[in-house]
Amino acid sequence: MTEEIKKETRGFQSEVKQLLDLVIHSLYSNKEVFLRELISNASDAADKLRFAALSSDGLYEQEPDLKIEVDFSESQGSITVRDNGIGMSYDEVVENLGTIAKSGTKEFFNALTGDAQTDAQLIGQFGVGFYSAFIVAERVTVRTRKAGLPEDEGVLWESDGKGEYAIQRLAKKLRGTEVVLHLRDEEKKLANNYTLRGLIRKYSDHIGLPIEMPKEGEDVVGYETVNTATALWTRAKKDISGDEYNEFYNHIAHDFEPPLTWTHNKVEGKLEYTTLLFIPKHAPFDMWDREAKHGVKLYVRRVFIMDDAEQLLPRYLRFVRGIVDSNDLPLNVSREILQHDKAIETIRTASAKRILSKLEDLAANSVEDYRVVWKEFGRVLKEGIIEDIANKERIAKLMRFTTTHDETNETVSLADYLSRMPEQQKHIYYVVAENLGTAASSPHLEIFREKEIEVVLLADPVDEWMVPHLEEFEGKAFKSITKGDLELGELGKEDSSESPPPEEFEALTKRIKETLDDKVKDVRTTRRLTNSPACLIADENDMGMNMQRILQAAGQDMPSTKPILEINASHPIVMKLAEQDTDEQFADWVQILFDQAVLSEGGKLENPAAFVQRLNQMFLQFSS
Repeated sequence: MTEEIKKETRGFQSEVKQLLDLVIHSLYSNKEVFLRELISNASDAADKLRFAALSSDGLYEQEPDLKIEVDFSESQGSITVRDNGIGMSYDEVVENLGTIAKSGTKEFFNALTGDAQTDAQLIGQFGVGFYSAFIVAERVTVRTRKAGLPEDEGVLWESDGKGEYAIQRLAKKLRGTEVVLHLRDEEKKLANNYTLRGLIRKYSDHIGLPIEMPKEGEDVVGYETVNTATALWTRAKKDISGDEYNEFYNHIAHDFEPPLTWTHNKVEGKLEYTTLLFIPKHAPFDMWDREAKHGVKLYVRRVFIMDDAEQLLPRYLRFVRGIVDSNDLPLNVSREILQHDKAIETIRTASAKRILSKLEDLAANSVEDYRVVWKEFGRVLKEGIIEDIANKERIAKLMRFTTTHDETNETVSLADYLSRMPEQQKHIYYVVAENLGTAASSPHLEIFREKEIEVVLLADPVDEWMVPHLEEFEGKAFKSITKGDLELGELGKEDSSESPPPEEFEALTKRIKETLDDKVKDVRTTRRLTNSPACLIADENDMGMNMQRILQAAGQDMPSTKPILEINASHPIVMKLAEQDTDEQFADWVQILFDQAVLSEGGKLENPAAFVQRLNQMFLQFSS
């Protein structure tokens, strides 16, 4: 016998208090989900026991038939959900029911908006379905014992969800977990056979183990299976309804909304496996959390092996949810083995192609749905250009952009861009900036707007890495309008700025360079500007200024790379600058010109106060 631990009362972790309040109020419009969430948790507990028993079959404790029971008492106004799965130890109860000890907690609460529908979506993604019991219950009691522990090491947990919970040891003969919901007065109508059976069939029919309820009839005793109790992905696609697919997705993704679409495939032959993969409507809140694991569920011969098996899909498809069930992997497969298994590489490659095919179908036939995909997952899909060379061309066709053709539209494909290109245009022109506003107002666009040459506007951090890996699209190379010499070829023949600069400006550019000293690599007259006096560009082989800022923000040590200052020889300010006699006044004007060029690129000034002082001095000069 272990030493008896007396009942103690503990306070919830502060995040749990906040979560409980959100669950009760945000999900109240769809309170039926409590039963689905509790049954899903029970199903997960059974999966975990099956996996643990692979190396220690004694954990079954002479009870290998796993099941879930849903019971009720109309007189007491209670609903009970019990399972004979893995169960929990004392410490696990404290960790799982009293705290939120998982990666992404901070990101989760930062993502909450206060909008009930949006927050309900986030709560589902965070996987805290147990707390949905408090939507309908004024008090919840949990009795549990972990498989393999002595019978006197059961645990009793109880709370009204208002800030505290009680916990103590208890003797529990049967392993697994029993959750008792003591319903609120207005919810006691849920405690009846007809209602509960309907909810099980509606939300949990896909669960792959029996969900049992008391048999109907006054003189009938015992339990009977209510659900189909067959793993949904093992059934023929023609026998599965859309609602069943949706409910299965809700179960595995902890998402309260249906998916956007899915792909269900069974592969037979040398390698046999089944995939059921879903594309959600919304990005998970932790999609950019480096510590979070993203992946699909792995089963081997319908035995659950692991959650979040990231080896089964490329990382750029980490928003996909679903399952892979293989007949050709060992039941004791580990994450380390998956890294080097040829069968996994085959499944990974085929699954990526199926998802890309589904996205291509949406892009061609469901434009509005694909608009949702790109808005939610476009930044992630761009990573595929870098990491999935084999599918680079397919991913490039799926990408969507904002361009100068229509700056309010974010769904321009590269094929759209090429279809509008003049015959003599040789490049796909683009500009990268910190945000779309900065990109759209870049002075580098001026000659392109005048010549009506379309430019792709890029503002995602990944774009700086993506474009060099993409290199070209259907034979047209990408060309940054902020790097190297501007070559418009036949497109710029009518532009006088294509002609060599007048000799009188050579002395001016030389004087400006001497004034700026080590701040610039060179100063020259420009072919890019029509309205602005100056701009900064990078040399053809140098790192762009936006990339430098991204790496510096990430704490990277940057080599000293100087920009090139280009001046607009026909601009009145530049002409006025050429007339400045005193070195001090000339130097002030040059520094203002340089600082303006930095700001127009979205950069930060080394000395903002000095810039303001010089600008004020110039105002005073012209006002006197």
